This record gives sequence, C-alpha cells and structure tokens, in this order.
Amino acid sequence: QVQLVESGGGLVQAGGSLRLSCAASGRTFSDYIMAWFRQAPGKEREFIAVISQKGSFTNYADSVKGRFTISRDNAKNTMYLQMNTLKPEDTSAYLCAAYRGPFSRTDSVKSQRYDYWGQGTQVTVSS
Repeated sequence: QVQLVESGGGLVQAGGSLRLSCAASGRTFSDYIMAWFRQAPGKEREFIAVISQKGSFTNYADSVKGRFTISRDNAKNTMYLQMNTLKPEDTSAYLCAAYRGPFSRTDSVKSQRYDYWGQGTQVTVSS
C-alpha cells in the first residue's frame, strides 16, 4: 500500500504560479512511477505529467508543456508540480497517482494504469 497526500493548491490569478506537492508513505517511494492528473466537475480525469522512478524520464500533456514542471525528491518521498503562467482553464482538482512497474510512455498517460491515488488538491485560477 502507498498513501498519497497532495498539498499546495489554492486560488491564484491568471499568470500566477503555484507549486503542488505529493507526499508518499507506506512503501519504497523510489520504486514507483508518479504522475499528476486533474479532474474538473463533470469532466474526465486528464493526464498532466509523469516522472519515472529516478526522474530520468518525464512526459507532459500538450496543454501544460512549457508551463508545468514535474519533479521528485526520493530522499523526501515527495513529488512536485511547479505550475507557471496559470490560466483559468487550469482550474481543477489535481491528483497525484502512483504505480510500480517499468516506465512506459504509452501506459503512463492512462489513469487506469495507476494503482494508488491521493484525495486531490483544488487549484482555482481567476481571470
């Protein structure tokens, strides 16, 4: 079992920045591929970014590429999402997720591949 807890969400004006954190506990953090998804009310869960176990590989959704940066600190059992140049359309609940296995660029964008999920942190961007 892996427990995931997100933090860092809030209300920000368009053009602003936020940094989300995902703290993990329960198993060896560095064994897990970690990702961020987001889900707005009435919409499907959307892949945002993924990072491999040692941070060697990352992948981003086109909608956030160049604005968001995913990172991890295995010594602190924590993953981050630095979000810059935020837009109103980034408003959503942001969830972190984890699975253990070989990194696959194809599989890692699919929410059903992930075994563990946090409760989410709300990000609201005002125009």
